[in-house]
Amino acid sequence: MKHYGLSFVLLAAAIVWSYLYGGPTTLAIVLMLCALEVSVSFDNAVVNAKVLAQMDPVWQRRFIIYGIPIAVFGMRLVFPVLIVAVASGMSMLESANLALNDVEKYKTILQANEHTIFAFGGSFLLMVFLSFIFDGEKEVHWIKPLENNRVTAKLSSIESTSFILASLGGMYLVHLTNNPSIAIAYFSGIVLFALLHSMDSLFSTNGVKSGLAGFLYLEVLDASFSFDGVIGAFALSSDIFVIMVGLGVGAMFVRSITLHLVEAKTLTEFKYLEHGAHYAIGALALIMFMKMFTHVNEVIVGGLGIAFIVVAIIHSKYAEPELD
Repeated sequence: MKHYGLSFVLLAAAIVWSYLYGGPTTLAIVLMLCALEVSVSFDNAVVNAKVLAQMDPVWQRRFIIYGIPIAVFGMRLVFPVLIVAVASGMSMLESANLALNDVEKYKTILQANEHTIFAFGGSFLLMVFLSFIFDGEKEVHWIKPLENNRVTAKLSSIESTSFILASLGGMYLVHLTNNPSIAIAYFSGIVLFALLHSMDSLFSTNGVKSGLAGFLYLEVLDASFSFDGVIGAFALSSDIFVIMVGLGVGAMFVRSITLHLVEAKTLTEFKYLEHGAHYAIGALALIMFMKMFTHVNEVIVGGLGIAFIVVAIIHSKYAEPELD
């Protein structure tokens, strides 16, 4: 439980602060936001653990010291402020002032650009999913009819398969929306993934993931997960401080889970856990695209991810060795 100490301290502080700040109602909202963040980002913790385990100890410590605070508070407070600043042509200071003093206008601008945000985050997560499915070096297959057939094997031998499929999906999405901003955001997500992947391939040695590439990859991955939570949080509260505290504490627990998974070597013990996490990521990417056309309840978003994780753990526990 050593990795959870700070998380519980922050949770206790958040409970005291929220009760003093707004009473029982605010306390309940903060706890719900915390639970929302953990449920939506649990699969993120699994993938983070996989990447973190491949990084050298120096960069692991840097991620713990610098990366976690950036992910917990930067992505959930600074990043939405940045989005509003870019969308409205304001400076960061003006956007921050808007968040503090005119929350309704801030929320309106953020929600007006949510489709662009979902396009960027969705395309990045889609690339994460497709790269896992079409990984020709992957030895363990969970859903074998999908992962281990002739078509998948053939496509996995082509290095650019994930890029091609994601690009085709992007062209169809742009056709449906007829929005240049969505096109730019979608393909920016793909390009960013490709750049990080290229950095990793260039600087990784002897199976050890490049520290810088891994660090940046984890931060962008976390940002992609945070988009849905930040925007969905406005359904519970319009107070930027309440949202930051609730999501921040939840994100801190996700980081604690990540470190626990690395130390306990849980991915080795549960061989399908990584698969379940990536299927959950694929589902989240699809949901982000669906949200451009219809409302999807946050309970479905979080519940679907947890369902994939739970099924993967149970299957890992009871699967017969010879089925590998």
